[in-house]
Amino acid sequence: VQLQASGGGLVQAGGSLRLSCAASGIIFSMYDMGWYRQAPGKERELVATITSGGMSNYADSVKGRFTISRDNAKNTLYLQMNSLKPEDTAVYYCNGERRLGGTRLNYWGKGTLVTVSS
Repeated sequence: VQLQASGGGLVQAGGSLRLSCAASGIIFSMYDMGWYRQAPGKERELVATITSGGMSNYADSVKGRFTISRDNAKNTLYLQMNSLKPEDTAVYYCNGERRLGGTRLNYWGKGTLVTVSS
């Protein structure tokens, strides 16, 4: 299983970035997917999730600025980030989860660094 995140970089406050997470080794369409982030010295936190059925949920801190989406045909998860703030600076990770019978399957990708300058 591989979840490969990409699209991070350095951007000025107010700018935009689009993160992608390419999945392989899983039946992507059956997984609930999410983006999490971890800022220096802080715990990892949820940013946004999207269920296998397409229902999305956002952290209050990103509502109205970030949009999570998925393309099941391309096995890819996206995070469109607009109006970026310095406090959005973090390593962003994608996550995939599903329950198969009594088993919880959960996978993490390597992160991609987003740096927002003021």
